[in-house]
Amino acid sequence: MTTHRNRIEAYFRACSEGSPDDIASHFTDDAVVFDTNHPPVRGAAAIGAFWAKVRERWDGAVWLVDTCVSDGDTAAIEWTMTGRGPRGEFAVRGSEHYRFADGRIDEIRQYWTFDRETLDTGLVDFPYASRLETRRAP
Repeated sequence: MTTHRNRIEAYFRACSEGSPDDIASHFTDDAVVFDTNHPPVRGAAAIGAFWAKVRERWDGAVWLVDTCVSDGDTAAIEWTMTGRGPRGEFAVRGSEHYRFADGRIDEIRQYWTFDRETLDTGLVDFPYASRLETRRAP
């Protein structure tokens, strides 16, 4: 049986190295991604194309699940995306809430801050290095 965390980690691996179709395969056909920084992305194919473009924009961005809790058909995670921008390597951190239908992702609500001037974002003074050193890479 695939857990919600397994599905999310497989989706993140696809975002990090898969094709748009690989990414889309983790979603229901009419899935939607809501975000604090851009309009909703609707439909599995559009979601796959969107994340493939994000990966290219940030020079091979990689996504990792930092923590995950789930209950029924929902899950919440903290995540890190690393990449390379005009000023060098960076890490962006955020939180997402997932809804699942028939084992696939039906909805994501993403909460994070995008700042073009300071791409490294996350909780102020949180000890990321010591708390996240044991997580698995995609």
